[in-house]
Amino acid sequence: MFLNFKPTWMLEAIYQLTPEVLAKNNIKAVLTDLDNTLIAWNNPDGTAELLAWIDSMKSAGIPVIVVSNNKAERVERAISHLNLDYVSRALKPLTKGMDEAVEKLQLPKENIVMVGDQIMTDIRASNGAGIRSILVKPIVESDAWNTKPNRAMEKIIMKQLKKKDPEMKWRGKLK
Repeated sequence: MFLNFKPTWMLEAIYQLTPEVLAKNNIKAVLTDLDNTLIAWNNPDGTAELLAWIDSMKSAGIPVIVVSNNKAERVERAISHLNLDYVSRALKPLTKGMDEAVEKLQLPKENIVMVGDQIMTDIRASNGAGIRSILVKPIVESDAWNTKPNRAMEKIIMKQLKKKDPEMKWRGKLK
């Protein structure tokens, strides 16, 4: 029943993705959620770890596109210093934002992965679009007011998914 919410992989943080691991899994581009995945929702400046991760992706020629439900102004303000492309008003869990990002990349979906911290939006949208997904732990434990209802449902869904698949565990690297 909840398989539409099941991530392909679960990682502790987006920064654990390396160009080598992506290449091993035939991934040539990364789509990522913004808040609590790439940056803390309440700290749009990001961290040194974030900058190093983006540099490693750029050096390897791996495009990173932010796919966010936020307005363009919010996304632009948060990532303008990162020189990343983005899709705003993605309408996740619908596939609209995923489809726009795939169109920008001009790559087959099997060469793309979506990284996000919410199964209700990020993982559901990537599964609906036929894109592999990586669920990461939120960067900070607090959430914006509009995310809190999703987190409550997430706990119920995750419990059911883990019951059916005991291999669903947080990992420090992709299998």
